[in-house]
Amino acid sequence: MQPEDLRVALFSGNYNYVKDGANQALNRLVAHLLSRGVRVRIYSPTIEDPPFEATGDLVSVPSVALPGRDEYRLGFGLIGNGDDIKAFDPHVIHIASPDIIGHRAAAWAKRHYTPLVASVHTRFETYFRYYKAAWMQTFIEAGLRRLYRKCEEIYAPSESMAAVLTDQRMNSKVRIWSRGIDGDLYNPDRRDMAWRRQQGIGNDEVVILFVGRLVLEKGLDTFSDTLKELDRRGIAYRALFVGEGPARSWIEERAPQGIFTGFLSGEDLARAFASADIMFNPSSTETFGNVTLEAMASALPVVAARATGSLSLVDEGVSGRLTTPDSIRESADALAFYLGDAEARSAAGIAGRERSKRFDWDRINEGLLQRYLAIADSTRKNR
Repeated sequence: MQPEDLRVALFSGNYNYVKDGANQALNRLVAHLLSRGVRVRIYSPTIEDPPFEATGDLVSVPSVALPGRDEYRLGFGLIGNGDDIKAFDPHVIHIASPDIIGHRAAAWAKRHYTPLVASVHTRFETYFRYYKAAWMQTFIEAGLRRLYRKCEEIYAPSESMAAVLTDQRMNSKVRIWSRGIDGDLYNPDRRDMAWRRQQGIGNDEVVILFVGRLVLEKGLDTFSDTLKELDRRGIAYRALFVGEGPARSWIEERAPQGIFTGFLSGEDLARAFASADIMFNPSSTETFGNVTLEAMASALPVVAARATGSLSLVDEGVSGRLTTPDSIRESADALAFYLGDAEARSAAGIAGRERSKRFDWDRINEGLLQRYLAIADSTRKNR
């Protein structure tokens, strides 16, 4: 089978209604598939005014706002979409979230003898610890196992995440579908001292950067507690928060010294990265860590939790420091090291920039296309 003969149905819980690293990766993938002649149809909840235009043919799945997190949508499955899927007649079904939509797509694939694959974008099972419900993790893992074992293959964004999925016995065939970086967009040359001054940052002040959704599962408690520890030690710094989310008022209260830009994208986001000095990513829920790679491409040293994603990106002691998740002391020690040593910051930034050049989107997405073709060919031969 050639790419132009292939039909892929992609099922997502959030394809473009809230902008995040996962759905940007999916849109990048679809763009590559379309460029190679593949026919793609996407099924996802939608909203009237999304933050960015969807790539490809997007079919709306009935949904409601998620209770307590109304920026997200809860899909009802595939109500009203069955005939559309059948008419499209996909060779491969790809599920990108383990929600009701993903489970219903898996059931459809089984009924119609269509091979099923899944990509893993976040560690959903770890979210509950941030909402005082850590006891649910075992039950969530069991549900994920039931879903992912129905797949021909599952795709992890990093070697470290692949190891986690293997240890959790999610599937015997775990492959890597990594993430790429636009090295022209995220570039140290975008550093803008005038922009820093507009934010109230002095030329000689050293800026610690947070980029991401302002939600508790991104490690905001660790970030704010680490800043308090730096204050206790009398270490000078500035803290820059780029992002928006339901925990914004919470973190503004916990980190009153912070500068909050709100949501940024494109060249504005790239400028913010390059205009900071150190990236701090305390999240232990990431499967890859797009913001970590973007910081590395912008030549920032990275201090990150020793967790999936960061383990496969940050070269310990070379491009940054890895710390025990939720360890305030280790995080403060690592940040204090870079805050006090401009040469160390520069050396780590250069190393990170060089490592980021390995992550080319076209090569990465072409690899996944070849997996689709191999699976479709194998299924066709075995029928």
